[in-house]
Amino acid sequence: MAFRKGGIQIKSADQLAVMRQAGLVVARTLQAMAEATKPGVTTADLDSIARDCLSTMGATSSFLGYHGYPAVLCASVNSEVVHGIPGPRALKEGDLISLDFGAIVDGWHGDAALTVLVGEVSADIAALSKATEASLWAGLAQARVGNHLTDISHAVEQSSLASAAADGRAYGIVADYGGHGIGTAMHMDPHILNYGKPGRGPVLKAGMALAIEPMLTLGEPEVMVLDDNWTVITEDSSIACHWEHTVAITDDGPWVLTALDDVRL
Repeated sequence: MAFRKGGIQIKSADQLAVMRQAGLVVARTLQAMAEATKPGVTTADLDSIARDCLSTMGATSSFLGYHGYPAVLCASVNSEVVHGIPGPRALKEGDLISLDFGAIVDGWHGDAALTVLVGEVSADIAALSKATEASLWAGLAQARVGNHLTDISHAVEQSSLASAAADGRAYGIVADYGGHGIGTAMHMDPHILNYGKPGRGPVLKAGMALAIEPMLTLGEPEVMVLDDNWTVITEDSSIACHWEHTVAITDDGPWVLTALDDVRL
C-alpha cells in the first residue's frame, strides 16, 4: 500500500508501474490530440478525441467531474493560462493551445500537458513555448532522491530567466498556480512553485511522484479567473504557455511517467 512520509505519498515499485500505465494513456492521448490540432478544429473536437482515447485504452478521466469540471480536457488558447473548458471555439492559424489531460488506471493518476503551435506562429510565441518546455525539463532533472522540493522550483525559475536573457525579453512566471503531488488522487501534497530559492522544503524520497508544470507569459505574470469559475487568463491579455509531466522519484533518478518513451534522467 502507498503511505505518506512527511505528508507526501510514497509509492511502491509496483504502484509506480501502474502510474506509468496511466502516464502512457496520457502521453498517447496528448499525441493524438496534438496531431489533430490545426486551423478550423474546435477545442470540443479535441475533447472528443480524448474521450475516445480513454475508452479505447480502458482508462477513466482525472478531470471529468473534478469539482464539477465538465470535460476530460483542459484546452487553453492564447491568453488562457490553464483550465480552459473545451467548446465550439475554432482554432486559427497562429494560435497557441495548451492541452492538459489526466487519466486514471486502477486508481492511479497520470497528468501532463503540452503546448501546440497552430500552423505558422510568431517568433515570440515559438520562443515562449520553447522556453516553457525547457524550464519543465530543468525542473524534472532536479526530482532526485536527497534534493529538496524547492530545488525543482529554483531550476524552473533559473531556466526561465536564462531563456528570457537569450531571447532578449522578459517572460512572466505565473505565481498563482504550480505543480503538485500525484498518486491515488490527481492533486496531492506538496504544492510546487515555479520559482524560489533552492534547498528548502521537504527532502525528496524514492517513491514520491510529482506533477511539475511551469507556466510562462509574454507579458506580466498576474492572472485572473473568468466567470465560468475555471478558465485562468492573463490580466494583461498576453499569450501564455503551459507544459507539464508527471515524474517519479526513484533511486535510479527521475522517471518521467507521462513521456511516450521510457525517459529516465
